[in-house]
Parts: sequence; structure tokens; C-alpha cells
Amino acid sequence: MSDRELQRLDFLKTAGLADAVRVPLAGDASTRRYERLTTADGRKLILMDQAPAEESAVAPEDADAEQRRALGYNAEARLAGGSVAAFVAIAGWLRERGLSTPAIGARDTAAGLAVLEDLGDDVFASHDRDLQTIYGAAVDALAGLHEATPPRVIEADGERWPLHRYDALAYQAGLDPFLEWWPAFAGLPAPSEEARAEWSSLWAPVIALGEAATPVFVHRDYHAENLLWLPDRSGLARVGMIDFQDAVSGHPAWDLLHLLQDARRDVAPELETAMLDRYLAARGPALDRETFLHDYRALAALNAARILGRVFARQEVLFRRDRYTAFMPRTWRHLERDLEIGGLHGLKQWFDRHVPAENRVAENRS
Repeated sequence: MSDRELQRLDFLKTAGLADAVRVPLAGDASTRRYERLTTADGRKLILMDQAPAEESAVAPEDADAEQRRALGYNAEARLAGGSVAAFVAIAGWLRERGLSTPAIGARDTAAGLAVLEDLGDDVFASHDRDLQTIYGAAVDALAGLHEATPPRVIEADGERWPLHRYDALAYQAGLDPFLEWWPAFAGLPAPSEEARAEWSSLWAPVIALGEAATPVFVHRDYHAENLLWLPDRSGLARVGMIDFQDAVSGHPAWDLLHLLQDARRDVAPELETAMLDRYLAARGPALDRETFLHDYRALAALNAARILGRVFARQEVLFRRDRYTAFMPRTWRHLERDLEIGGLHGLKQWFDRHVPAENRVAENRS
């Protein structure tokens, strides 16, 4: 029995859950593990398990760019490193605003363990009907959140966590792994120094758009596998939220593009348009429509490139997590469409030169 399992058992015993039946839940691309706990009286709970040693350091509140680079990817990208303290604080803050996040039971944040409310399994990804209703509720939840100025520090449920700004270094840290991992995945030569310099230059105006907008609270992983439908609740609380511990403040389009250009499931263009209209109507004069839609397309292209490189190709090359190859063609379609509609012709030409069409699908990789 591993030391970590002994730690889990001791934690569950202290929490009065030593006799709970434990069933592992499907994982994601992170180092976290989840188990569903069923008690003797039939209650269901979730055990969150994030071993602190499995993640690199996170960015201190006052760290500059050089310090963040020295600390590693989590600090550069302003990720929480799976912090249970971040999860607890942000969950509490969102619940205070009438949204549905898991209530927290026993926890040991230093050990990376917590018992959570079980919000069920009815994820948005399992729905193929009445999408106007569930996506409308998710968009309304964002619009409501975006009306408030995000705090610099979130304090809730006895925890404190900085809400960092999604800045240029964080955007670049997500983008640049494409240059390493997509060629490794697709059997392409590593890009030349000239190609790398052009890549940075072409993305710079898009990153500037991301930084220029009035910031809002950004969940950061707001997509159909992290949202649960809770029809027995009312209003905005019908949308259950998980996996928000990496939240930042940033551009109001960021969570929308994750939801409406989901890498993991198809969202019809008509639904995407309707939901963008719904969001813009809810925000009213706070946003200029044409500026927002332009930013949405440009940042969606950036996000697609980030996902293809840092997430999908890297997971496949390093860990052989083959489930991600199924999502690649859809994400390439998003990227190609956004480059075209968004007027990002220089970037389109870069991809055409350095990643030809035959090297954009899993089936044709070397």
C-alpha cells in the first residue's frame, strides 16, 4: 500500500468516512484524482485527491515575469497547481453569488485532500436535446458573474487565494508549447528560429486584445465536461460548476469561447450565434458588439492552438492518452474557421506553411 493511500485512509477515518465505499471516477489531463464515496446510509460524496508534490510551484502574488519563468509552467501560466485551498476559496466565493459549486466537507488543504458535495453525473456533455435551455443558463451565469468587478484576492470558507490577471506571459506560456508538441506528435521538423519569431510576432496583437479588455472573473475551464445540469435548483443555480481552481481575471470572451467552441463536443454554429447574442444582450452597453465579436474570434483561435499543443499533443506524446486524438480534428476546424472569420490572415499563412493540412489530423501523423 502506497504512502499516499495510507494518507487517504487516515484522512477518511478522521472525517468519519472510513467505511465509505470508494469508486474511482474518470480522470482528466491533470494530476488530480477523484473518488465517489457512498456511506452506509446511502449518502454520496466526492473525495478530491491532489498530491502537492505532483505539481510545480504556483506564482506568488507579487512575482514578476522573471520569477514566474524560474518557477515553471504553473507560475508562468498562472495556474493553481491543483491547489485544494484555491478550490475551496473559489467554490465558496461563487456560492456566495448564488451559483452552484460543491459544498466542502472535511479538508486538509496542505495534504491536498477534501470531501466535496456530489453534484451528480448530469454533465452538459451528456445532453443532446434542449440545448437552448442548458446553454442559455450557462451563458446567463457568466453574464451575471461578469457584471461585478473581480476581486484581487478571493476569501471564502476560511481560505484565501489571489485572483491573478490572465496576462501576456500566461497567454504566451499556453501558446508556445504548440511549437514543441505538435511537431513531435505529427512527425514534423521543429520550427526554425525564424518561424518561432514570426509566431510570436503574429500572436502579439491577439494577446494584446486579451490584456486590454476590462477584466471579469474567468472560470478558465468552462466547458461541457465541467458543467452539470441541476434542474431541481432554480435560476443561475441550475448550472453546477467544477474544475474552477485555476480561475483568473481576464477577457469576458474567454469562458464563452470555451463553452461555445468546445474541443470535446460539437456546438452547432446556430447555437453559438444565439448564445453570443444572448450574452451581448445581457451585458447591454457594457460591451461594444463588433469589438467583442472580433476579440472572441481572435482569442478562440489562440485557445485552439493552446489546446492542440499544450494539452492534446503533449498528453498523447508523453502519456499516450489516446482519448485526446479524437478531439483534434474538431479543434483544428475551430482554429481554421476563427483564423478565416477573424481576419487573422498572417496566422493562417503561418499554419499553412508550417503545419500543412495533411499534418493536422491524427490519422496521418508519422
